[in-house]
Amino acid sequence: MSLYLRSLRPEQWTKNLIVFAAPLFSVRLNLLSLAGSLLAFASFCCISSSFYLFNDVADLASDRQHPIKRYRPIATGLIPVPIAITIAVSLLLFSLLIGWLHSPSLAYVLLAYGVLQTAYNLKLKHLPILDLFAIATGFILRAWAGAVATNVTLSAWFLLCTAMLALFLGIEKRKAELRFFSSSDRKTRSVLQYYSKSLLTRMESTVTTATVMSYSLWSAGPLLNGATTSWMLVTLPFVMYGIFRYQLLGDPEAAAAHKDAAYPQAKGGQYKERTERPEEIFLTDLPLQIIVVGWVLIVIAILLLKKHGLIV
Repeated sequence: MSLYLRSLRPEQWTKNLIVFAAPLFSVRLNLLSLAGSLLAFASFCCISSSFYLFNDVADLASDRQHPIKRYRPIATGLIPVPIAITIAVSLLLFSLLIGWLHSPSLAYVLLAYGVLQTAYNLKLKHLPILDLFAIATGFILRAWAGAVATNVTLSAWFLLCTAMLALFLGIEKRKAELRFFSSSDRKTRSVLQYYSKSLLTRMESTVTTATVMSYSLWSAGPLLNGATTSWMLVTLPFVMYGIFRYQLLGDPEAAAAHKDAAYPQAKGGQYKERTERPEEIFLTDLPLQIIVVGWVLIVIAILLLKKHGLIV
């Protein structure tokens, strides 16, 4: 059973936590909104795991050449391909079914995500720039699912901030992959042939600026049709620290200069690349976990104070 669980990649489910953002920002902190968010979360966990299985089957040959992916259960042959496809189809149909039973709108969002993942796995992941846009769109659909599951209207600012942050994570992932693979190994991720360190660095700079600026403008408050209170500016340092911390963890020069727990080492004392797998950072880096929890708690406190008229 552990092999089948591994093939579903539960560590990737952390990406689906964004479905809880919509009720959080609308201050709909009740059992009904919690139930809707949990349903959307479960639906996205099922449908995302189904496409991880489909992807592992489709990329079987290239995964067996990858230094890490070759140990996945399907690539090693421990899970037969027919069984993997059966599980993937079952999860996909189950996700759409529970989404439809809750709300047709949620089912439509899940279906849109399925179409996006199909396009990504078949074509978009091989196309430079469009692969990053596809990743960002996936996060937007997750946020949208949380909104429709709880009958919350998302603001344009919220969607923009989500898209910019998702683009940032996608670029960081490609940078890590570019460092990780030698030129001869790039055939395992063909899109890397189109990227260079200098190009991704320029893209990272642009998207980082856009992320911080869009969040800053949103948190400025009602004057810019943003947050319901300008007190949200208090959370800006948390966002900036989180972004900079993530960049710090993905910088091999910083890793070489600082031999501490923040920079885990692989065998032989070499730097272990982690930004190739963002979910691993969020699950293992304590400072980043603290800053995320602190951001959530402060946002909840500000929204509750605003709701009760204690701040404007």
